[in-house]
Amino acid sequence: MKVRKAVITAAGWGTRFLPITKAQPKEMLPLVNKPLIQYSVEEAINSGIEQVIVVTALGKRAIEDYFDRSLELEYVLKQKGETKLLQEMRKLSSLGNICYVRQKEQMGLGHAILTAKSIIGEEPFAVLLPDDIIDSKVPVLKQMIEVYEQYRTNVIAVECVGSQDTIKYGIIEPKKISGHIYQVLGLAEKPEPAQAPSNLGMVGRYILMPQIFNALEVIPPGKNQEIQLTDALQLLLEQQAIYAYEFDGVRYDAGTPLGWLEATIAFALKHPDIGQELREYLRQLL
Repeated sequence: MKVRKAVITAAGWGTRFLPITKAQPKEMLPLVNKPLIQYSVEEAINSGIEQVIVVTALGKRAIEDYFDRSLELEYVLKQKGETKLLQEMRKLSSLGNICYVRQKEQMGLGHAILTAKSIIGEEPFAVLLPDDIIDSKVPVLKQMIEVYEQYRTNVIAVECVGSQDTIKYGIIEPKKISGHIYQVLGLAEKPEPAQAPSNLGMVGRYILMPQIFNALEVIPPGKNQEIQLTDALQLLLEQQAIYAYEFDGVRYDAGTPLGWLEATIAFALKHPDIGQELREYLRQLL
């Protein structure tokens, strides 16, 4: 079955960016000239996804408003003759079929995904975490869909992490299949370096079979008393194969202030309108 739907999780508190995230959703922080979440939406659409489900929470209304149409703004731009801006606004509001569900309690990534169960139904689906901004020639989700079409089962994105950083990731126990593809033999949620089964950490892109919902509904809360997706994947392994894909691209952890700044600089340097001037400014500054 084709992967037609994608879940984008945007329900977290954004505590690492306080105080700004007290009133501003972290996912709406700008990365050059677009909010973080727009990169995930565009990646999904450019990968062939037909419906995007955004999981939000209290205080995240700005996300819905951003992707909605604003007839008043369009009228003002038209009256001012701002044709280019008007086209951009209309393009933004017609990016794709986007719907929203609320996560009413902060109970972890697994729980956030579970809130989309009724919309997903009985079909495979993608999950994107907007904190993970990945710069790649081919959208990473599109790369993963190609792997899914080969194996017709769960696919998770992984990358090599430093041994000291295993405590920040779900870590897989891998069996190399070919190239950048591994069969997952086991998973551990944020293990200490000595207990880590490898240095391949899961990052924010997944293709999941609908049976993941059954696992999410029965697993007990894990670390931080949250419903952990890693624990559900470990349970799912008893029934289905899971493959890991070491993607082609550069990932930025925009969920931290430093990672967000790194991504902003990297993307700004590639921007046709400001890249050269920024490069000159940085040379002078450094």
